[in-house]
Amino acid sequence: MAQPDRVASHGASLGTIIKEWTRLGCTGFGGPPTHIALLRRLCVTGHRWIDAQEFEDAIATTNLLPGPASTQLAIYCAWRLQGVPGALVGGFCFIAPGLALIIGLASVFLAHHPPLWVLGAAAGGGAAVPAVALHAATQLTPQSRTRIGGRRVEQGRWILYAALGASTALLFGQFVVLALLGCGAAEACLHLERPRHGRRALVPIALAKTLGLGGLGALSWVALKVGALSYGGGFVIIPLMQHDVVTTYHWMTGAQFLNAVALGQVTPGPVIQTIAVVGYAAGGVGAALLAALIAFGPSFAFIVFGAPRFAAIRSSRAVTAFLSGAGPCVVGAIAGSAVALGVSLERPWQFAALAFALLWLYGARRGVVSALLLCAGGGVVLALVGVAV
Repeated sequence: MAQPDRVASHGASLGTIIKEWTRLGCTGFGGPPTHIALLRRLCVTGHRWIDAQEFEDAIATTNLLPGPASTQLAIYCAWRLQGVPGALVGGFCFIAPGLALIIGLASVFLAHHPPLWVLGAAAGGGAAVPAVALHAATQLTPQSRTRIGGRRVEQGRWILYAALGASTALLFGQFVVLALLGCGAAEACLHLERPRHGRRALVPIALAKTLGLGGLGALSWVALKVGALSYGGGFVIIPLMQHDVVTTYHWMTGAQFLNAVALGQVTPGPVIQTIAVVGYAAGGVGAALLAALIAFGPSFAFIVFGAPRFAAIRSSRAVTAFLSGAGPCVVGAIAGSAVALGVSLERPWQFAALAFALLWLYGARRGVVSALLLCAGGGVVLALVGVAV
């Protein structure tokens, strides 16, 4: 990576960062692929603020970090232009538009008596979420299997880790984080003589589990898991949150959680903003903002303190070995959560919507956002003609 410890001498002003990163936050529909394309167009091919090779290296490194990789990439690009102030301002401007929109939508979808068409849209969009989650798992599979290695014993470990993730998500959702960290630590043990990372990571998890936190403390813990321990892409937030949100703390019903995930997909910005909907359900606007602050906090910290060491992170055997084990567990956990989400559907027509979403994603090979919007639109139509939603 080209001089990652120094900001660009010909970078944009803070005013320009506010303007451009706010625009990215308003137009970033479609998840990480869209975010990366917009950032590349802005910083590399448009203004040439960042070298193309450095940009590609930054993509690779942020994918090694827990949390929303495309958000971290946006923070990194702003850091390269104006240092820590740029990172803080750029990250805030990238996150804020989608966060404001998703909290506004949450207030409508989670109202005590929402309009009938809103109920239909929620039920339709939510019905597509299991298909979207399964699609996310299959999209992550090839890279994960390549990372762990091509030998039969390595592929066997991949299957074992994935099966552990799937079974944990289905049967013991509260222990998904431990399964993820355990698989990562196990793989690190096979490659390193002294696997420090996995062993240390288990300590705060175990402590937090024994604290018996409730209220805002519980919400803070869930948000921290989402922001600091979500390896492998946005949809890993589903198995990390589902059991806590629906079963343990009863902040949402299963159907409402489906709606929250759908809102995270159809609004601009990272899917991790789903945590704001959970926060709203748990305690209103203040709790939504707190959950978002805690969830995004680690991403800012990783860039502000870690960006100068990106080259070392990428070359670290400990990091790559850990992710080789955690990755397949993530894939399995997402797939397992897709099954659990599918079981939570309540209306017969929702299963038809789920089948349509599966055909749309796998047969027609079309996009996730369009699948969610079409199913939501179908739900609106059914609600308006009198079908129970």
